[in-house]
Amino acid sequence: MNPHLNLEENMKLASVLQPSKPSFFPAMTKIIGTLGPKSRSVEIISNCLKAGMSVARFDFSWGDIDYHQETLDNLKIAVKSTKKLCGVMLDTVGPELQVINKKENPISLQEDSFVVLTPDLDKEATSCLLPINFTGLATAVKKGDTIFIGQYLFTGSETTSVWLEVTEISGEDVVCLIKNSATLSGLLYTLHVSQIHINLPTLTDKDKEVISSWGVRNNIDILSLSYTRDAEDVRHARKFLSKLGDLYQTQIFAKIENVEILQEADGVILSRGNLGIDLPPEKVFLFQKTAVFKCNMAGKPAVVTRVVDSMTENLRPTRAEATDVANAILDGSDAILLGAETLRGLYPVETISTVGRICAEAEKVFNYDLYYKRAVKYAGDEMSHLESITSTAVRAAIKVKASVILCFTSTGRAARFIAKYKPTTPVISVVIPRLKTNQLRWTFTGAFEARQSLIVRGIFPMLADARHQAESTNATNESVLKVALDHGKASGLIKSHDRVVVCQKLGEAYVVKILELED
Repeated sequence: MNPHLNLEENMKLASVLQPSKPSFFPAMTKIIGTLGPKSRSVEIISNCLKAGMSVARFDFSWGDIDYHQETLDNLKIAVKSTKKLCGVMLDTVGPELQVINKKENPISLQEDSFVVLTPDLDKEATSCLLPINFTGLATAVKKGDTIFIGQYLFTGSETTSVWLEVTEISGEDVVCLIKNSATLSGLLYTLHVSQIHINLPTLTDKDKEVISSWGVRNNIDILSLSYTRDAEDVRHARKFLSKLGDLYQTQIFAKIENVEILQEADGVILSRGNLGIDLPPEKVFLFQKTAVFKCNMAGKPAVVTRVVDSMTENLRPTRAEATDVANAILDGSDAILLGAETLRGLYPVETISTVGRICAEAEKVFNYDLYYKRAVKYAGDEMSHLESITSTAVRAAIKVKASVILCFTSTGRAARFIAKYKPTTPVISVVIPRLKTNQLRWTFTGAFEARQSLIVRGIFPMLADARHQAESTNATNESVLKVALDHGKASGLIKSHDRVVVCQKLGEAYVVKILELED
């Protein structure tokens, strides 16, 4: 039997088919929804939040600042009405190669015919000529290279995406043989070339403009850095954010094709659409499992994309997709990112709900005990004091079968360390506001830290009252503890006679204690 699955030897197949009991949190795994044409009204966003979306992704590959601002304003209304926290992720465009079809007419490409890719944007797109937004393609590719063109957030349909083979370089133009018949129609079309370096900055001028205006105005929680190539890309983006007011607190998630970026990034997004093009099909699963394992052991959130593409147009995922979601959870992924499925899909709410249910089922058979032992062994003797305390809190929760772990934190680090060891129980992260000043005014911080944990598996944040500051007394600690326990009871997580593990800082020391609740 698979050691990563916690299944009973004598489990009957009939018991697997029994309906699952409803719970307050449908899954510990987080779901990121991309908001767009099919998911930007207050009503749909509210339903997405109720279905389990905890982070909203704003994709600037299409749509202008005003369009996304209107969507975000609707999100804020939905958050207030549903009383559900939601993080905001800004997804950069990066060095994305696009087909420029000014008239937006469908373009029919025939197998075994030739098509020319040209940087001359004055020319019209036809079946024989496709203008692209990059002048350096002719020097970047060589004869025999493979080029893929597909609708933005393509779902793999061979009728709307095309594979090309480079046959000739003619000045700045690239002549290609069409490998399959297809019609390019609909929204934005992008171009991908396997294993070549595009000589464009990861953070483009357009990205910087969007971050400086829309990002600053809306205090974005997470920046998703598209086409991150190395750690220097992340450092460059962080330096840029550090000069933009409160955005020094914004986390950077690297969309990657390699794992060496992990030290610099706050988390990783496995951009499987690109991986499916850049890697041979037989290597994709191995890259995913290796990358997720490395993220888990580093305590950095791992986000997996492109899991239920068929739900863009169908109410149910395919069998392979449902299994793929479950395997991503069993591998240790923190979050599932939905792209086309919610951006332009017909069933955004149902997709979030379906993915949430699959995640919840996979979590029930995840082998937490084996994972915990492996994570502790991997950390070895180099554990920091904080990690040592938080891993002990997880062990205590497993031993006493606690219903919840309550973690008091001002930066979110303690809660993330607890989540690194993937406890069987939810972690209620009570974020204690910190008072700061720029010598002109006093402000409380904490909202950033609370929302940023909405992408981490197992953490459910609540923001304590600003009167309960991080440098508080025993009396206010007890007061916050009571509020947190009441929150747990109201949400159905905590019942009478339950055991609760509490991890908090008292003075300079971290303390782990076990509470047994009375009636």
